Amino acid sequence: MNPILKDIPTELETDRLKLRMPNPGDGQVVNEAIRASLQELQPWMGFANPAPTVEDTEVNTREAHIKFLKREHLRYLVFLKETGEFVASTGFHHIDWNVPKLEIGYWIHSKMSGNGYITEAVGKLTEFALNDLGCRRVAILCDYENMKSRAVPERLGYTLEGVLRNDDLSVDGTTLSDTCVYAKVK
Repeated sequence: MNPILKDIPTELETDRLKLRMPNPGDGQVVNEAIRASLQELQPWMGFANPAPTVEDTEVNTREAHIKFLKREHLRYLVFLKETGEFVASTGFHHIDWNVPKLEIGYWIHSKMSGNGYITEAVGKLTEFALNDLGCRRVAILCDYENMKSRAVPERLGYTLEGVLRNDDLSVDGTTLSDTCVYAKVK
């Protein structure tokens, strides 16, 4: 089946959160969160180096909208259900519909950190991928030194399958970094 024909909800919910597909116009709120979180994002996330303009982020969210519709990447923006406040960005990347398998990526607005929101959102996406999308493998890859990011798959019961040594350059391009590979399989 052509992936574009897959019925994938544009919104998902947890007890506290609403996850929805990025839409045109979301660039402003996402950019505000990126800029407020630069200190935490810049060591790990290339998109925060240098800090993007609102226009850059708007282009990125519109591209994410198109890729969602084409089923190439399925990004979800995360909002508090109670207030509508932006919390984070997460989603499915490196999707292989033939297996099927995918990776989950995420980042959080710094002021929302420490409340379990990312764990809640990624837990929902993990359950959705395994149970509704029929994925046989869900992976999370993160830098070995990024302890906050590593804590998410560990809290959710993912298996650390290995550490890829000297796998990538650090975001600033100055050193080699190691990558942790976590996964859940069905």
